[in-house]
Amino acid sequence: MLKQSEVNAREEALRLEIRELPDEKRKVFYERAEKKLKDPDTFAVLNYLFIAGLHHFYLGRWLRGLANLAVFFASIYLMYLGQWQNGFILFAIITLLELYALFRSQIIVKHYNNGISKNILSSLQD
Repeated sequence: MLKQSEVNAREEALRLEIRELPDEKRKVFYERAEKKLKDPDTFAVLNYLFIAGLHHFYLGRWLRGLANLAVFFASIYLMYLGQWQNGFILFAIITLLELYALFRSQIIVKHYNNGISKNILSSLQD
């Protein structure tokens, strides 16, 4: 489980490393980062509006997104078949899991962005 304090500390350490880069490399860092860093609000909106897992695709987590979609459609299909109770239980489970991600969207995306920043920094230090 992600801890807010650890993610924030890592973000601050990365900021210090970026600040220490020569001007030219810092410019390259920000050009690359602009294309790859994700917005926590977009993640939250995708999670809120589309419970089916589209927010996972936004962060490039294709398997998790596909699993979410499969469970979502399976719950709808079960309800369509008349198995309301089973379909509703499955739907409730996926909804509860996604609500957790919704309320932690800021920290989830910050952690993701820290990883992107670290990768970009590593490529510039070679």
